[in-house]
Amino acid sequence: MPRTAITGYVAFLALAFGLRAILHYRRTGTSGFVGLTGRPGSVEWLAGVLFGVAVIAGGLAPLAQLLGLLHPIAGSDERAMHVAGLLCFGVGLAGTLHAQASMGDSWRIGVDSGERTDLVSRGPFRWVRNPIFTWMSLATVGLVLLTPNALAIASLVTLLVALEVQVRAVEEPYLLRTHGASYRKYASTTGRFVPGIGRLCDE
Repeated sequence: MPRTAITGYVAFLALAFGLRAILHYRRTGTSGFVGLTGRPGSVEWLAGVLFGVAVIAGGLAPLAQLLGLLHPIAGSDERAMHVAGLLCFGVGLAGTLHAQASMGDSWRIGVDSGERTDLVSRGPFRWVRNPIFTWMSLATVGLVLLTPNALAIASLVTLLVALEVQVRAVEEPYLLRTHGASYRKYASTTGRFVPGIGRLCDE
């Protein structure tokens, strides 16, 4: 199902990045894109590079399979897997868009250490601190299930590593500096990516 995966990939980029940036610009006058931060070689820079690599590899994986350059892992190209992939992608995309909307004007891609945004704890943020990343990961799992080749799996692993680095080394320190006790209290009762897991008081 590489054509379906390519269509889904383009739709995700268009809606979760393109449309969201346009809507954010209309509301705030800025796109919400902060971009790479930190000096080259720093952990902030590494998180951004890994994320970029994951996005590029995620797009190349179904294209390479469509062109016959890569093949599904033996025994993995099954109808049930494709159905599961479509379900995961659809739910992941919808969840991503809902979580982005819940952030309102505080939505950003990247962190500007000199900027102060509101601490969002409404909507899906009541249960997890990073629901956008959670749903994005589920959508990526769906695309991998549609084209389960080595590059697709590598893109998923790279994405998960990038998100862990971004959240633990960039976003959480920023939020602690910016919101102090309010964020620590929120983080002590709310999981990092899934409910109940990764609370700061448990680490």
